[in-house]
Amino acid sequence: MHTLNNTSLHSVKRTFWRYAIPSVVAMMVNGLYQIVDGMFVGHYIGYQGLAAINVSFPLLGLLMGLGLMIGLGAGSLLSIFRGEGKSEQAQKTLSSAFYLLLLFSLFASAFLLFLAQPLLIAQGASGDVFVLAEQYIHWFSYGAILTIAASALPMLVRNDSSPNVATLLMVFGALLNIILDYIFIAHFDWGLQGAAIATLISQAMVMMGSLVYFFSAQAQIKLNLSNFKFDINLAKQSITLGTSSLIIFLYFSFIMAVHNHLLMQYGNELHVAAFAIIGYIAALYYFFAEGLASGMQPPISYYFGAKQIPQIKLTLSFTLKITLYSGFATAIGIFLWPEQVIQLFIQEDLALQAITENGLRLHLFALALDGFLFVVAMFYVAINNSTKAIMISASNMLVQLPFLYFLPNWLGINGVWLSVPLSNVLLTVIIAPILYRDIKGLNGKTIEPLVHNPQLQLN
Repeated sequence: MHTLNNTSLHSVKRTFWRYAIPSVVAMMVNGLYQIVDGMFVGHYIGYQGLAAINVSFPLLGLLMGLGLMIGLGAGSLLSIFRGEGKSEQAQKTLSSAFYLLLLFSLFASAFLLFLAQPLLIAQGASGDVFVLAEQYIHWFSYGAILTIAASALPMLVRNDSSPNVATLLMVFGALLNIILDYIFIAHFDWGLQGAAIATLISQAMVMMGSLVYFFSAQAQIKLNLSNFKFDINLAKQSITLGTSSLIIFLYFSFIMAVHNHLLMQYGNELHVAAFAIIGYIAALYYFFAEGLASGMQPPISYYFGAKQIPQIKLTLSFTLKITLYSGFATAIGIFLWPEQVIQLFIQEDLALQAITENGLRLHLFALALDGFLFVVAMFYVAINNSTKAIMISASNMLVQLPFLYFLPNWLGINGVWLSVPLSNVLLTVIIAPILYRDIKGLNGKTIEPLVHNPQLQLN
């Protein structure tokens, strides 16, 4: 069994941080601009605007999920092929990913155009909330390609060994969105339509920047018109490998839609607005954990391709520790200072504040376990085990269904708030032993390596 000396340990951690820091910064900035969106909506439109965005998100989650599926799936293959020294396969993977962007964008636009209204109604949206949500989604139905591309392309840039460029693209898009939010919502008074337009303009800039990168001399895997071809087998591999990420977003969309329906059933629009605020508050940790998991993926994929098993174990262990510790710390902070956090999103509204404070304590007490599940699913993506990555993502949704069915019947609104954390506890108890067994199996025949040149170094 191979072990790592102190120099190797330092090298592995340095490599991890080289990818994790840009990924975390990009994700956190991305989360920040969504939170700032919520602040503008809460202060300038009010609780109905917050409720409208919350019932819109389950539909828009499809766009982000498709982008992540393409970005993470094709990105993982890029890193694995780089680890194996297969530059031609990497180039074909990249060009195929662009064709997938076009194909799934057409599908997503049709989905929103024809199904947005009935899905909003199914969540209980009515009156002003329905009108605002429909206006918001209308813009994304025509700009679906921008949202999908802005999610996918920075990940491909990162896996081309340019994490800093990917981070700059996402930071630029996030800052531009904040500025445009201020102009369109606070000054022009365009409401949720202004928020949608600001987001789409920002995403268009991220897409254009990514395209410029891949056609430039800076890219290691370059694109040009002569090699811009579609490989159906690599496209299928990319989709299969990234499907767990799509399922995660579909899971979030589905669970959010069910929550919206139940909150309307057992409460009212104030409870949906409170759920929106809770989501914004939790988003900072979610994006931090996703950033760590996303930053972990390129090194582990490379180590897997190069058959460097000790490096895989250390990188995973390091990521899990940071994710869990930060999750517990975030939950403690939310419990200690709920009022100060809530007031960032609303003006003086005592009823909404009381509802939100109760929901925060019940809904986020197991916040760290969300991060644990993000990291584990990404680990399986990174080692080309799409089956288990999909299993974890799908189980996350299926395990919650009985909780969402029974707990609200027994406990009312409190049962709605408690469904997610309690189901996460159960799923963690199931997944943790499986992960432990598979980590030990890396030394044996459980996972077959893809190596052809173990002397390659991650750069």
